[in-house]
Order: sequence, then structure tokens, then C-alpha cells
Amino acid sequence: MPRKLIKRFMPKPENIRAQKSLGFMAPHMGDPSLWALTRNSVSGAFSVGLFVAFIPMPFQMLLAAALAVLLRVNLPISVSLVWVSNPVTMPPLFYGCYRLGSWLMNLPISPHSSEGTLDWVLMHFNQIWPPLLLGCFLVGTFLAVTCNVAVRLLWRWQVSHSWNKRQFYRSSLPSLKKNTDKKD
Repeated sequence: MPRKLIKRFMPKPENIRAQKSLGFMAPHMGDPSLWALTRNSVSGAFSVGLFVAFIPMPFQMLLAAALAVLLRVNLPISVSLVWVSNPVTMPPLFYGCYRLGSWLMNLPISPHSSEGTLDWVLMHFNQIWPPLLLGCFLVGTFLAVTCNVAVRLLWRWQVSHSWNKRQFYRSSLPSLKKNTDKKD
């Protein structure tokens, strides 16, 4: 079930290899482990994608792709999970990380401008970046580990559930056949 569900939404490897913008990664795109839908590759992809999503930097997708190739986990899942931090969600996510980092470092929270402009962030960057990076690292690590474990447990539960269902169905077949034979 998880494999079928994930496979339905995954792009085809041929379509990704055909992208000219990914030409620099072409030699690595043939690795079958980057496209595999196993418990290990999917849970590892969740870890990579969510950890990179909380790194405050541009071009997060390239970093997620490079880490997926390096760690040999599912590439499309790693890259797509980076979009947890998109232009709409990025300000509240990073502000929450900044507040967490400030609290852990016992630093006062910088008074923010009501405008919330990039100029204000750049002007106060020296006070913001240490708690922001600490908060982002901790939240990214926590989500990466938690989702890795959750995907593994969910995957195992689902496989066990379908195995038990199949076993129940197989064990009930002889009794169903006997019941139909008696009616004839």
C-alpha cells in the first residue's frame, strides 16, 4: 500500500533525466537506489528532505538532491519534501525556529518591524543568525528523526496488516470452498 500510493505521485525517472537543468547530475541519475520505494529509501528521503527544508538558504532542492545521491535514498521524495518551507510557510517556520533558538540561548528576541521587510532582517542579521541557525538545526533534526521513525513504523504496520489480511483470506478459502461444495 505505501509503495503503491507513493508510486502514483512520483515522477518517472526518464522525465527527470530528460531535464536539461539537471544535466550535471546525469551520471548519478541511473542509480536504481535513487528511485527505489523501500522502507529504508523512503524513510531516509523523509529525513533528508525535512532536514534540508529547515536550512535557511537558497536552492534547498539542490542540496536535498545532492544529499539524496550521496546517501542513496529516494531522490524525488527528498526533493519534494523541501517544499515544506516554501515562500508562504518560510516566515512563520523560521520565526518559530528563531524564537526557539533565542529561548535556548537565553537571548532577548529582537524587536521586529511591523513591516517585516527584508531590510529589517538584513539590518539585524548579526543578532538573528545564531539563534536562527540553532533553532533550525534542532527543529530540522527533530523532524528528520521523528519522521524517519514514523515512516518506518507506518510501513511496518501496513505490511504486517496486509500480511495478516492475506493470511486470514487464505485460511478462510478452504471453508468457503466446502460450503459451496455442500450446496451443490
